[in-house]
Amino acid sequence: MKRDKLTELIAWKESPRRKPLILRGARQVGKTWLLKEFGRSCYRQVVYINFENTPHLQGLFKDNLDPKRIIEALQIHAKILISPEDTLIIWDEIQAAKQGLTALKYFCEEAPQYHIVAAGSLLGMGLHAAVSFPVGKVNFMDLRPLSFGEFLRACGEELLADALCQTAWDRDREWELLAPFHQQLSLLLKTYLYVGGMPEVVMTYVETKDMSQVREVQQEILHAYEADFSKHAPIEIVPRIQMAWRSIPAQLAKENKKFVYGILREGARAKDYELAIEWLCNCGLFLKVNRVSKPHIPLSAYQEQSIFKLFLLDIGLLGAMTALEAHVLLEGDRVFTEFKGALTEQYVMQQLRVRTHDLITYWTNERSTAEVDFVVQHEGKVIPIEVKAETNVRARSFRLFCEKYQPHQALRASMLPYHRETWMVNIPLWGIK
Repeated sequence: MKRDKLTELIAWKESPRRKPLILRGARQVGKTWLLKEFGRSCYRQVVYINFENTPHLQGLFKDNLDPKRIIEALQIHAKILISPEDTLIIWDEIQAAKQGLTALKYFCEEAPQYHIVAAGSLLGMGLHAAVSFPVGKVNFMDLRPLSFGEFLRACGEELLADALCQTAWDRDREWELLAPFHQQLSLLLKTYLYVGGMPEVVMTYVETKDMSQVREVQQEILHAYEADFSKHAPIEIVPRIQMAWRSIPAQLAKENKKFVYGILREGARAKDYELAIEWLCNCGLFLKVNRVSKPHIPLSAYQEQSIFKLFLLDIGLLGAMTALEAHVLLEGDRVFTEFKGALTEQYVMQQLRVRTHDLITYWTNERSTAEVDFVVQHEGKVIPIEVKAETNVRARSFRLFCEKYQPHQALRASMLPYHRETWMVNIPLWGIK
């Protein structure tokens, strides 16, 4: 399985401004596998420490953060000599080691020659209390479920994935190359909407092609996440985390996907659930999109923190939560009518989130009578994106938005092939990235 983040890790390794790296991501998105593969392919040797599985090392940083002493201890544990230029040091589940994050600061300042990557689920790490965080002393990287392009590679469609990778919103030639494969890519997309991008789920599909086994693995992951709530979250908000988590299918089933607290329970108020929702967002399990009142640069200045949409980290897990059956998604075009387009909007959000540097929002007018599904700030430009689940692409709100604000680029994602109009570009859903 090839992950796109491997290229970024290689760039980190070769950067003259390299600092200790923190790889963030929800549980089971493949952080450990990726780092071990990076070490195997790019270094002569790897020192791997999982602090959850090695309790005798959890106190390694407790009283002394001297890098020289820490390296000596790691050499004794790993039974190898650590040479800075060709050894990758991986600290996995670093949140289990007291002051482990703080130690990264001293490696940055006093021993920058060592290549150190720290990983840990945001279930614990991102909210780890009483920690002196090494602000400005580390690099960050986020790992998410497999994108559609990565899914194609896992399925053996490397050439299709390579061609898709070359496409750009404003270049017609690459889309012309893919035009003959529109139906094939659409069918593969339907499969991805069911399987999703969790690595274990994808490998189960690749190895078995058995959708019932795929669903079993998805359910196991969902159960594991709910078990983690009690393990990692403050006990007083666990019930509210569970309610927010379980409400997502109902929230996305609405035509207006703005998050409504009343779906959690009658009379629910924002102040009662804000901490629970923020916890799930910080853990990487929820993807949050705020409303903007005006689509101007910078979008962050026009965000409304109290009005937002929430999506799940993975489209396959969303399907598992709703118990959507494989034949509904894979036969005909029912995938684009069931669940009121929630799957396609979730998919587009997930694909857009791959570019973590882009700010993703959505827009409605003041009366909420017009809406644009996503508004993205990309390379200094505001780009509206309308999502259509079928080939019926009438979108009065989208056209009104474009006429009023005259964006430099406007995109529509639908099941139609790529084509350019005077006021917008239609991107096939399989081409959104």
